[in-house]
This record gives sequence, structure tokens and C-alpha cells, in this order.
Amino acid sequence: MIDEKLAFEPAHKLLRLLVERKVSPVELTQLFLDRIERLNPQLNAFVTVAADEALTAAKDAERALSSGKQQGALFGLPIAIKDTQMTRGIRTTLGSLAFKHQVPKRDATVVRRVREAGAIILGKTNAPELGIVGTCENRLGEPGRNPWNLDCTPGGSTGGGAAALAASLCPLATGSDGGGSIRIPSHFCGIYGLKPTQGRVSHFTGVDGPHMPNIFSQNGPIARTVKDAALLLQVMAGHDPNDPVSLRETPPDFIAALDHEVKGLRIAWSPDFGFANVEGEVELVTDAAAQLFRQLGCRVEKTNLAISPPYDAFGYLGAADTFSRLGSLLDTHRDQLTEYALFWLEYGAKVTAADYAAALGRIDYLKAQMNALFEDYDLLLSPTACFPAFPYGEFPGEWKPGLAFPDQYWNGAFTLPINAIGHAAASIPAGFSSKGLPIGLQIVGRKGDEETVLAASAAFEEAQPWIQHRPPVS
Repeated sequence: MIDEKLAFEPAHKLLRLLVERKVSPVELTQLFLDRIERLNPQLNAFVTVAADEALTAAKDAERALSSGKQQGALFGLPIAIKDTQMTRGIRTTLGSLAFKHQVPKRDATVVRRVREAGAIILGKTNAPELGIVGTCENRLGEPGRNPWNLDCTPGGSTGGGAAALAASLCPLATGSDGGGSIRIPSHFCGIYGLKPTQGRVSHFTGVDGPHMPNIFSQNGPIARTVKDAALLLQVMAGHDPNDPVSLRETPPDFIAALDHEVKGLRIAWSPDFGFANVEGEVELVTDAAAQLFRQLGCRVEKTNLAISPPYDAFGYLGAADTFSRLGSLLDTHRDQLTEYALFWLEYGAKVTAADYAAALGRIDYLKAQMNALFEDYDLLLSPTACFPAFPYGEFPGEWKPGLAFPDQYWNGAFTLPINAIGHAAASIPAGFSSKGLPIGLQIVGRKGDEETVLAASAAFEEAQPWIQHRPPVS
């Protein structure tokens, strides 16, 4: 019998055990499938479990290892895939009743690359409908729950993946981030999440059709350690001819970046971006985390950065872009949509060309602000969100006329602006609230500079490790 303690080991250590033949792909896959069967009923982290497909792939991997065939970077390692990312032959619902029975014939590029690297797909992780909001509720079933407190949300839209990782139901998971959808659930669940530079990872969904604008969203890794995230990012990154805005340059060596020197880095610290209403405990924990970088030899200075609240500024773009892709659901599946999806699509239908152009102009101004800041600093630190995980029943809250959002939307106050400018950013576990809920620190780098974000993350992790913290449901 395989030791269940292996479920709590980092992915990079499990990979070494697989290569050294100290554990088999079948044993490891069965370990995580057993944990999913036992714990997922409490968490609803997985909306689809692909047990048969996973065990078949694990047996194929075991035969390949026995015959000495060449191995990929994730060979034999189980992984969870976000349910907004198309998986050939495995149900992909987008968190919506409208797609409850959809089984794609083609993988999204990120899924194809994960398969080519030899990873074994355990199943699809829960997400809000169409990946729109920062919690994990839809009409497919019970809401996703946080393993640190089952009454709270794990965040979103990669909420199921974050909960699954925190509870050790999988060693790695894919995510996507259009306004904080990797970083917010990482903050809520006490794990590490990285939103790469816009274009670093292909956005191609696997569905052919006219190319729609992608201003905000970026696929990326979530993991329990920085090195695990770097491993997955190395697999996911790279130019894709199916994505016209994917970067053509060869990705840097993200693993090597973990050892880069951080002493001497110039770091700006902002507790509120000049507008955000941050809970006191969150500010205290993240301020202490920011000051830890002084001990690592960095120069840390509080900045007077002041930007505009992002939702009223950029909401037009997100709503209009979602409507351009999925607006037909208003005609074909209106009665099956969640309240928030209905609101978002209907608002997107009303966005004018003038609204859209004005929002693009605001993004240009924000880019200029941030470019000026990064002339003086190498990194920008902030809280990841204004508050820790909140009770899942509080969402969606009160919808108001026009483009006004419930308070819970403000968990993206610090993350959405970074999507708008396309910079690399991560959420790193910084500590806990008095109620035992995780709190994350956001680390923002220059556009194209995941390496410095990863180096700073790794240095912080070495100084203040977090993998030893396990939630009650694990």
C-alpha cells in the first residue's frame, strides 16, 4: 500500500519518486482518486472525476516507464484541469447548465501541452458559471467550499482547483485569471498562484471560430509550492499559432529563476492602491510579509500609488467581451443561467462603442502609471484581496442598477488592474486571520518578468514556508 503521506508532498518531489521508480503512476493516481472520493463530497472541488480515463493513462505511463521510453516534464503526475478549459473526451461544463453534457472533441492548448508532458488528468475542477465571478457557485450542484472553513467560498473562478490543491486532492492544477481568478482563490485557500504575463501562455480554447479580443484573461498554474508552479508554467508557456497574441519569444527558464538573487531588489509596497477598503487583519499580515523582504536584503518603500477603482472603469470591456462570445445563451438558455451570468451578459449587450473606447483609454492611462512606477522599482507588493474568504451564501449579494457590483466583487480590487496592464503577478501565502483563514500577498513584476516574481516568491517561501499548514479538510 502506498503511504498516504505522499499526497502532501510537493509535485516536484513526487516527480522525482516517479523517475526513480519508488512509486508508480498507477499507485499515485489511485491515491489521489481515493482522496477525491473521500473528501470531494465535502468540498465539491471536482465537478467531473475522470477516474477510468486517469487509471488508463496511468497504466500506459507505467508501461512506458518499464520500457524506458522518453519521459515528459510531468510524466506520470496526476493533475486537475479547470472546468472552463476544454478537455478532449472529458466533460467540460464551463460551470453552466447550458453545457452540462458537453464533451469536447479537442483540447485547449494548455491541456494539450499538459498531456504531451505526460501528466494524468484526474478530472475537472469546479468554477462559477462561465468563469465570470470570484467565488465558486453555479447551478450544476452544491457550491465549492473552502477546506479551511466549509462555510466559506474557496474563491474563483479557479475555486475548485485551489480547494483541491489545499486539501491535497491533487498535486498540481491548471487555472485561468481574467481579473484575479488564479490569485484570489490562492489567497482564500493558502496556496501559490501565478498569473503570467499576458500572452505568455496560449489562450486558445480548442474551439474554432472568429478571434475575439482577450484583454484580461491568462492561463496559468496553481500549486502548493513555488517550484511546482514554475514546473507547470514551463510546460504551459510558449508561442501558439492558434492564439494571435501569444508571445513569440522562447520562454525563459522558470526553474532556474528560482535561484536568482533577490538582494538589492527595489520593492514598492502599497496597502490599498490608493482606493481599496482593506480589512485591518489583511493589511497587518500583508504589511508584515512585505517588510520581510527587508530581511532578504531588498529595499522596501511604501508608495503613494493611487489608481481608480477598476470595476467601473473596466467592467464594460469584460462584459462586452463575454457577450461577444456567449451572448447567444440569452436566447437559447436564459432560464438556465445564474443571476450573475444573466446580469453580465445583458450588461455586455448594452455596452456602446464609446463605452468600450473610453475603457481602453483608461487602461492606457493605467499602463502609463504602472510603467512610471516600474522605472523606479523591480516589484510591486500589495494585499491579494481586501478580505479573507467570506461565507459562500453571501454571494451574489444585492445587484444594483447599472454597472454597480456587490461588495464581494471587490475581492478583485488589487488583481483586476494587473490583468488590465498584462503584467506578471503572483499570490503567495502570507499568514492567517484570527479566524484561521489564509491571507495572501500579491507580488507584481514588470511585463514579461515572471523570473523576478518567481525569484522573490521562492525567497519568501524559504524564509517563511507554508506547505506544512494543512486545512481541517485534508
